[in-house]
Amino acid sequence: MDQAATDLKNVATAGTAQKRKIVLGFSGGLDTSFCVKYLTIDKGYEVHSVIVNTGGFTPEELKTIEQHAYTLGVTTHTTVDAVKDYYDTIIKFLVFGNCLKNNTYPLSVSAERLSQALHIAAHAKALDADGVAHGSTGAGNDQVRFDMIFHILIPGVEIITPIRDLKLSREQEITYLKEKGVEMNFAKAVYSINKGLWGTSVGGVETLKSKGVLPEEAWPTQVTKTGTEEVKLGFVKGELKSVNDKSFDHPTEAIQYLQSIAGAYGIGRDIHVGDTIIGIKGRVGFEAAAPMIILKAHHALEKHVLTKWQLNWKDQLALFYGNWLHEGQIMDPVMRDIEAFFESSQQTVTGDVFVQLNPYRFQVIGIESANDLMSDKFGKYGEMNTGFTGEDVRGFSKIFCNQTSIYHKVKEANNGQ
Repeated sequence: MDQAATDLKNVATAGTAQKRKIVLGFSGGLDTSFCVKYLTIDKGYEVHSVIVNTGGFTPEELKTIEQHAYTLGVTTHTTVDAVKDYYDTIIKFLVFGNCLKNNTYPLSVSAERLSQALHIAAHAKALDADGVAHGSTGAGNDQVRFDMIFHILIPGVEIITPIRDLKLSREQEITYLKEKGVEMNFAKAVYSINKGLWGTSVGGVETLKSKGVLPEEAWPTQVTKTGTEEVKLGFVKGELKSVNDKSFDHPTEAIQYLQSIAGAYGIGRDIHVGDTIIGIKGRVGFEAAAPMIILKAHHALEKHVLTKWQLNWKDQLALFYGNWLHEGQIMDPVMRDIEAFFESSQQTVTGDVFVQLNPYRFQVIGIESANDLMSDKFGKYGEMNTGFTGEDVRGFSKIFCNQTSIYHKVKEANNGQ
C-alpha cells in the first residue's frame, strides 16, 4: 500500500476511533456534575456514571439524579442499591464495636465512601473501563479512600480526579458549569452535604476554621419535635431488630424507622474535629440521630451481658478497627479477623434497651435481658451477695494483692540498707 492510500485509510478510521471509556462515581452534586462536563467536553471521554445508594436517597431523588446525569452528557447511568450490603459488610461491625471516632463521630462518611468505592470498582471492572473517576478534592480523606480501593481491586486502571488535579474551588466549579449552560441549584451547593444510612455530614464555611457553628438552615433535618418520648430498641445478637415492638426483616429498616422518630428532635448533631489521613486537622458537622442512639443503647446492653474482659478487649480492638476503617483500610485482612471477634462477642447481646428522647439529647434509661449478668439472683451490688461470704473476700484480698505487697516490702527493705 502506497503512502497516499495509507493516509486515506488513517483519515477514514480517525473519526471512528473509540473514545476512552471512563466510569465516574456520581452523586449529582457540584463536584461530580463538574466532572461529567469536564471529562466529556474538555477531554472527549465516554463517561459512564454510577451512583451507589448507601441509604441517602429516595427513589424520586435517584430518578432526578439519573435525569441530571443524562442531561449533563453521560453515555450510561447506573444506580446501585447498596444499602443492605453496606450494613452487612461495614455498619454491622461498627455497631458491634461501638465505634466512635475521637469518641464523637460515628464514621458516617468514612464508612459510606468505602462501600461506594467497592461498588464503583466492581462497575468499572464489569464495563472493562479504561479509567475510573471520582470528584474528591486534594484536601480531604475521600481521595485516599477511593484511590486505595481502586489500586487494590482494579490495578492498572487509570484514576482520574479533575477537582484534585485542577485544584478547583467550589466557586470556580460553579462558574464553569454556568458557562456550559448547566442549570442546577447552585445556592444549595454552598454546603457540602453527604447523606447516608449511618448519618449525614455537613461542611461549609463555618467548619473551615477552628471556631464556628453551622446555622440552623444548614442542617438537613430541622427540629420540629418538643417534649419527651420513650423508645424501646430490641437487639438480637447485637443487631437492632425492633423498635417499640415493631419488628423488621433487616436492621437497615429498623435504623431508618428509628431515624424517622428521633431525627426531628435534633439528636446527634455535633461537629467532629479529627486528623485526616493526609496529616491535617479537619472539622465537619454531622447529624446522626439513629446511629448515636443505637451505638449508646447497644453499648449499654453489652455492659450488662458481657464479661469484664470481653468488654476490655472489644474496646481495644474497636479503637483500632474504627481508626483503620476511617483511613480507608477496609481491605486489610486484619479487619476480617477483628470482625470475627466482634461477631463471636455478640452471641449473648440480646435484649431490650429503653431510651428517652428529648430535643437535642437522649438518655438510656435501662435494659431488660435474659442474659443480664446483674441479675439479683447472685446478689446486689453494695448490699448483699449469695455467691460468697465475707471471709471468702478477706482471703481473696490477701491473695490478689500478694505480689504487689511483696514488691513494696522488698523496696522498703532495700531503701533501709
